[in-house]
This record gives sequence, structure tokens and C-alpha cells, in this order.
Amino acid sequence: MTRAELKKVVVVEKVLGGHMTNKEGATALGLTERQMIRLKKKYIAEGGAQGLVHKNRGRKPIHALDNELKKQVTELYQKKYYGSNNCHYAELLEEHEGIQLSPSSVRRILLDQGIKQAKQRRRNKAHQPRQRRSQAGLLWQIDATPYAWLEDRAPAFALHAAIDDATGIVVGAVFRKNECREGYSLVMQQGIQNYGVPLGLYSDRHTIFRSPNEKLTVEQELAGVSRPLSNFGKAMADLHIEHIKAVTPQAKGRIERLWKTFQDRLVIELRLLGVMSMDEANSKLPLLLDKHNRKFAVLPTETPSAYIPSDSSVNLEHIFTIREYRQMGTGNTLSYNGKIYTLATPAPLRLDAKSTVEVRETLNGELLLWYQEQALPLKMTEKPERKAEETKEASSAQPRKPAQNHPWKSTYGRNQTKRTTKQSSFQDAMYSQHNSYSEASW
Repeated sequence: MTRAELKKVVVVEKVLGGHMTNKEGATALGLTERQMIRLKKKYIAEGGAQGLVHKNRGRKPIHALDNELKKQVTELYQKKYYGSNNCHYAELLEEHEGIQLSPSSVRRILLDQGIKQAKQRRRNKAHQPRQRRSQAGLLWQIDATPYAWLEDRAPAFALHAAIDDATGIVVGAVFRKNECREGYSLVMQQGIQNYGVPLGLYSDRHTIFRSPNEKLTVEQELAGVSRPLSNFGKAMADLHIEHIKAVTPQAKGRIERLWKTFQDRLVIELRLLGVMSMDEANSKLPLLLDKHNRKFAVLPTETPSAYIPSDSSVNLEHIFTIREYRQMGTGNTLSYNGKIYTLATPAPLRLDAKSTVEVRETLNGELLLWYQEQALPLKMTEKPERKAEETKEASSAQPRKPAQNHPWKSTYGRNQTKRTTKQSSFQDAMYSQHNSYSEASW
């Protein structure tokens, strides 16, 4: 019997023995007098304290799960769905196995077998929450994260993604080997083609998003000096998207929390689909994004969308490019990466020699000459080979020998005497030094 049941027995026996009234017994147990009278009748009718014990004691509940089902759930987790959290595992059981269980039931079954959640949640620091934007398309958050998305089946690679702040819809995502400008550009192109042009973009301060020279003093900012932009920043300026660069990861918390969700769920989904490479993962990614958006997307507080419809005349491949300036040479040629290029088609505009033009390189490696808002394709041309000039070998001159009456070979003076042995050796040494100096000068 439990402690509460033992207390009931003691009180009922005191009431039956005349030591307490029904009112006093009911007050002691927190019951009404009517309930106290019922307890007395049960005690008398069933022969003592056994009548106050709960009738389901020792019985299996009607809604209890079958042991075979518990065993099946445990084996499936260990062999097929390992690593998934309780909520995701309950969804996978219903989707793939036809087993409907609540996350709490799944948790109890696994804990009974000593299986804890793969990733223990750590208490995060408290940060003041920021309200979602009111309309879809007012702000996108963009980021990338490297992770072992295919576990040990392939090397780790980076997932680039963008999420709408108001609805939580992942507007675009792509896998690349590393975090790169191409990955962010592809994500933006996906989002713009599927939803439209957003009004703002929130990113970190990676050099992909900002130029390393983007440092201005307060005086320069007040004077309205324009900042140098990166290639990605120039694309945002062309599309009239306000680009905000966060100082801390918590400022763009929605995309940071998305990585936790993807690292929990996307890894399991890719494993179940049998994906073995990054290219296969990219082909399956749109299907997984649709599933994620149906599960986690919310409605915005204001129904009108803030997206600007994309202009059909604007080619996004010509926007998300590498941009450099070159000087035109004679014959409509220019130099780029050590190679000579010329116009692939006749130019509709006049291009003067030594005029400064902009060269754009697309994600596919196509080179374009951007001149007066027009894209002119370029083609590589061969460099003219110059005939090497013949070099004349320098003739070696014979060392000049001094004459016999040269001052180095003779002594002179007012009182000329016969050279002594010491003087003769000194003069011979000076002569040889002079001769070597003459040869070196020649």
C-alpha cells in the first residue's frame, strides 16, 4: 500500500472506533463527509484495509503498449533511425513504418532500454528575442555551415541556405564543398526565381559579403563617401536589396536555429534516401526543403507580401558575377587573367581604345563585357607571337700589356740606383695587381 492509502486506513479505523467523527476524519484526509462515509462502507464490506486499495493495482492498463511493439520500436531505432531525436523519430515511424506513437511514448520506450537522446540539449544564454518581420519578403537571413551531412559515407561539405524571417520558409539551399560566393549566389537565385526579390538581407561579416577595405571613419560616413563593395555586395546593390551585416550570431538567430534542425533531421533523411555523394544530396534537397517548409513554416502577421516580382528582362546570371575593370586595347581586345579576349559578336557600340570597361565572369565561367548596361560576350583570342631579337655575343678583348718603358716596369727618380731584391719583388707584385685589374675591367 502507498503512504496515502495507509493514512486512509488509520483514519477510517479511528472513525469506526469512535475516536474521530466523520467530519474530523474528512478534514484529516481532505475529503467531504459523504466521501468519508463511502470509505467506511468499503472498509466494512470488503473486510478491512484491502477494500481501500486501488482496484487496478497489479493490473496492466488497457491503453498500455504491447511488449512486441516496444521491442520493434527499439530495434528500428538501433538499426535504421539511430541518431534521430524523439519528435523526428515519431514522425519517421508514422511516415515509413505506419506506427503512430507520440514523442513522449517514444521517449519512454527508449529510456526503458537505456537509450538516451543522441544530442543532449545544453541550456543557452538568455538573449532578448526579436519579433518576426510582419510581411513575407521583408527580410531574409542567409548563412552557411560545414557538417558531415552524409556521416561517414562522404567527406564533410557546406550547406548554404536562406530563410524568410516572417514565415520561416527556407527559400533556397545548396550544398557546396566549402563556404563560397558561388553557393550564396545560387541560393539567392533560387529564392528570387521561386518567391521574388526581398527588400532586405541579413548576413554575417564574412569577406564574401563585404570588402576587406570596407572601413570608413565617422567623418567619411557623414560626408556620404560610398563604401567599396564585394562582388556579392554589388549584386545586392543592383537588385536594390538592403544588405545588413550582423555583428553577433545571435542577431540572425533564425538561420542559426535552422542549422540545429537540419543537423538533427536532414542527416537522417539523407541516410534513408541512400544518398552517397554531394551531387545526389543536391538532387534530393528540393524534396526535403518542401517537407521541412510544410512542417515548420508559419503564417505572417500581415497577409500582403513584400516581395518585388523579378523582372524578366534581368538575367540573374549576369548579376551574380565576378566584376573587374580593364582597359580596352586596339582592335577591341582586352587582357584578363593573362589571356587576350575580344568580342564574340560585332559590337553595337563604339569602344574607343584605352577606355575603361567592366568585365564580368558568371558562375559558369562565361566572360562578358558589361558596357552601358549591355552584356557583350567575349571569346579568347591567341596572342601574337613576337620574333625574338638576335642577341650579339660580346667579344672578349685581350688584356693590354704595358710597354717596356711603362712606369710600373721601371723606377724613376733624381738619384736612380740599381733595384734591390726587395724593391724588385714589390714592383713585380704591383705589376701583377695592375695587370689583373686591367683584365677585370675589360
